[in-house]
Amino acid sequence: MNIRHINYITSLLFTICYAYQLFYIPVSLFLKNRRAVNAINKRYAILICARNEENVIGDLVDSIHEQDYPQDKIDVYVMADNCTDDTFEIAKSKGAYAFERHSSIVGKGYALQKLLDNIKEEYDGYLVFDADNILSKDYIKEINKSFADDVDAITSYRNSKNYGSNWVSAGYALWFLRESQFLNKARTILNTSAAVSGTGFMISNKLLKEMGGWNYHLLTEDIEFSVDQIAKGKKIIYCEKAEFFDEQPTDFKQSITQRIRWTKGNLQVFSQYGGRLIEALSKGIFGAFDMLMAAMPAFFLSMMSFVLNLFCLSDIMSFAELIGNAYAMMFFLGLITTLSEWKHIRCSTAKKILYLFTFPLFMGTYIPICFLSLFAKADWKPIKHQCTRKNMGF
Repeated sequence: MNIRHINYITSLLFTICYAYQLFYIPVSLFLKNRRAVNAINKRYAILICARNEENVIGDLVDSIHEQDYPQDKIDVYVMADNCTDDTFEIAKSKGAYAFERHSSIVGKGYALQKLLDNIKEEYDGYLVFDADNILSKDYIKEINKSFADDVDAITSYRNSKNYGSNWVSAGYALWFLRESQFLNKARTILNTSAAVSGTGFMISNKLLKEMGGWNYHLLTEDIEFSVDQIAKGKKIIYCEKAEFFDEQPTDFKQSITQRIRWTKGNLQVFSQYGGRLIEALSKGIFGAFDMLMAAMPAFFLSMMSFVLNLFCLSDIMSFAELIGNAYAMMFFLGLITTLSEWKHIRCSTAKKILYLFTFPLFMGTYIPICFLSLFAKADWKPIKHQCTRKNMGF
């Protein structure tokens, strides 16, 4: 069997694993969510864990106070986690309930757990954000509409503050837009479970009590939370109209470090929850299959294919064909996302077109990241945020 045959087999396996995500595209484009609309204004606690975020924390709190939603139904809680700047003081001056945590145990999950321990009131729902986020004015109103009695958790539309900064920030942003509109939207329409992606999500008081607080401390606590709930038969729904903005890294080296942590975190999740997902899949829970595919096959198939082709560089045509096919697929996903979300992407037309061509290159950098994640130590490291509403035109 030559390398060309191996590439065909690898491509076939990719198709088998991910054809369902291509089916998601027309579902997202042409079908609508028919879920019932909640009409009762519920109470929300906004949870923000921040480490040295004095540049941006004030903007987030301001955007919460500017919500088109009764302010007496919203309380803001900030955990200044191992801060050495003015994050705590700024959050408190903006009207948030601010707390401080100083610990050698690092991680957002631990900070979030400590923040919840400091909240003495009960709320209907708990909304989790990162300090660099900014909310659209109707964000909480739209979340509230989706918060029917049968809803345990909600994730939302993740847009970017700095899409147009460079090819790195655009790569992140385009992937998150695709994740929102062509994965989570379709999942909710088809009545399977969406997945939380980092920030911008809500958990109900009922679910929080069932969980006994926030007990997710792996490198990717968001994926851990999603997988755990899906394995239990819970469903996370997606609220398309609840839009928030997130700042993406622009430094390539910093991006590599962050994505090594994410990839290693996915490996941790698969190691700890893979058996439960397979068990849930045997019970007919499609979301379990979806999470298994998100966690593993692309990782192993990409590495296997790349390594085999490196050892067979004598067949240049086969290697070029592999790279060309991968580029074309990523370009197609970027193109359909860009066209669909054109009005939401905050940058010039020229940059929207340019970053279509760099998106496959950004995604291609995950191949060496997969290798590095097997050997590199992946600690949580803070990313400096500095995109304010003023300098980004919000």
